[in-house]
Amino acid sequence: MCRICKSFYIFSDFFCELSLFINWLIISAATLFCCHQFSVTGNNNRDRLALLDIKAKIPDDPLGVISSWNDSHHFCEWTGVICGRRHQRVTALHLNDSKLTGILSPHLGNLSFLQQISLQNNRFGGTIPQEISRLHRLVGKIPPTLGSLSRLRYLYLTRNKLTGDIPSSLGNLSSLLELHIAENNLVGRIPEWLGKLRNLTILVLEGNKFSGRVPPSIFNLSSLTHLSLARNDLEGELPSYLGNTLPRLRWFSIHNNLFTGHIPHSISNSSNLEFLDLSVNNLYGQVPSLHNLLRLSHFVLYNNSLGLNKAGDLNFVSSLPNATNLKWLQLSDNNFKGTFPRIICAFSSLTFLTLGNNNFAGEIPNCIMNLAKLQVFTVSNNRLAGVIPQGIGKLQNIISLHSKRNQFSGVIPPSIGNLTKLSSFSLPNNSIEGQIPATLGNCRSLIRLDLSNNKLNGTIPSQLFNLPSMSIILNLSGNHLTGSLPEEVGQLKNLDSLDVSHNMISGHIPSSLGSCESLEFLYMQENNFRGTIPGALKTLKGLLWLDLSHNNLEGDVPTGGVFNNATGVLITGNNRLCGGIPELKLPRCKLSRNTKKTRLEHREKLTIAILSVLFGVTLLVALLVSLYRLRKRERTKETTIYGVK
Repeated sequence: MCRICKSFYIFSDFFCELSLFINWLIISAATLFCCHQFSVTGNNNRDRLALLDIKAKIPDDPLGVISSWNDSHHFCEWTGVICGRRHQRVTALHLNDSKLTGILSPHLGNLSFLQQISLQNNRFGGTIPQEISRLHRLVGKIPPTLGSLSRLRYLYLTRNKLTGDIPSSLGNLSSLLELHIAENNLVGRIPEWLGKLRNLTILVLEGNKFSGRVPPSIFNLSSLTHLSLARNDLEGELPSYLGNTLPRLRWFSIHNNLFTGHIPHSISNSSNLEFLDLSVNNLYGQVPSLHNLLRLSHFVLYNNSLGLNKAGDLNFVSSLPNATNLKWLQLSDNNFKGTFPRIICAFSSLTFLTLGNNNFAGEIPNCIMNLAKLQVFTVSNNRLAGVIPQGIGKLQNIISLHSKRNQFSGVIPPSIGNLTKLSSFSLPNNSIEGQIPATLGNCRSLIRLDLSNNKLNGTIPSQLFNLPSMSIILNLSGNHLTGSLPEEVGQLKNLDSLDVSHNMISGHIPSSLGSCESLEFLYMQENNFRGTIPGALKTLKGLLWLDLSHNNLEGDVPTGGVFNNATGVLITGNNRLCGGIPELKLPRCKLSRNTKKTRLEHREKLTIAILSVLFGVTLLVALLVSLYRLRKRERTKETTIYGVK
């Protein structure tokens, strides 16, 4: 009976706890449902308020189309309003042919689920609100009826999902001053009739899929101040008269297209130019003089075939001494040849300077320190030589400094430690000597450091491992570094790739590497590491590649983690390694004398423990048997005394 009661109480407690758990689930689900409903209701109310504001901006509704827009019905039942089934959000607004008079409310931009809007054949005035640009779900073609808005001056259709071509009816918008149709999916050719819009000051067609040649009429719109045709599939040559017919041009961009030919000499006549981007095309030949472009701030030519790979290619840079506002000068990935232009040191407003992948020679002048505002400096893949100027340490705003594959020699100046904003420093494949300056530890913003394939010597300064920002790569491979890998390496918890291969580093592999929890690639081959592979490496769950080949490692290869992937671990050239997974095809580990002795001691201890237990059990059984016999004898004696048998 007691057992039944006990079982009853156990099951009673169980069901009580189960009941409480179910109640908790119900309350949690109800809370989530209420929160969801509150969120949905809040968003729905936003749509309702937006529609009411649209109605408020329409004082004349002769057909009574929007008279139903009141709280006697849900707004999804209002005339012309269509909602989605799932979230009850407005997805379409059809008010065409309604003879409505008024202006468009900026609250139209709050209908964030809106996919379709039809407003043709009404009498709307004013401007189209910029807030419409927030409606990223709008799709379809540009409605031809926009061409009937004869007084329209500004048309913004940027960043939607518009398809098709530009309807010819827009050619009737003779009052149009600005046309923005960027970042859509428009196709076909840029229409010739756009050249009829003589009042246009801004034409932005970038980020579409326009192809073919640009109509000459576009380059005859003399009122244009901004012309952006970037990121399309346009081809052909720029007209030689471009600078003569577009004298007011301030912004001209054709980057990421298929333009060929020369840069027109007349470009200098567009003397108001501030932004000139001709990058990522197939332009070739010499760059003309730019002596009239005194207001130029951005000059971008990278990724073309400009220059003839001979002296004189850089004369155009010397034609810009009065362009005191020049901030961006990007000449990389061309065929320019010549020495580093000293005139660049006079552009004190420069923030971006990229000269990589050309044929520049000579030294970087120490006057580079005059560019105090410089943030990005790239001269990779040239033939620059000499030493890194000591004045580089005065560029305290620099973020990115890249000079790979040149012929620099000498040492890395200790002043590099003054660049506290430096996040990316790349200097591989040069002939840099001396030690890695410990002052690099002052560059607290470094996320990438590549000093590989130089002639650096000495030990790795532990200060490099006190940079918590280091997250992309630390590459010191292909040098003459000696000493051990400091234990402080474990502080690089955010590092993705560490490469110290092809050096003369010795000592044990620090087990602190197991703390580099973000590590995916670890290269340590071709060094003098000795001792065993630390088991801590198998705890690096994200490690994809580990190369320990050609060292002096010995002992048992761990299993688990990256060591269970034979294709992700390279250990050849370590002749004393053993064990590991079978796929590594290593010999079985032989027991050392110490290991044998330890195992023998364990076996002896185990034997003694087992015998002790057996002896204890035997003794206990004997004692229990003796007690049982003694007890039985006493009962027999008591029975004899009382005469009971």
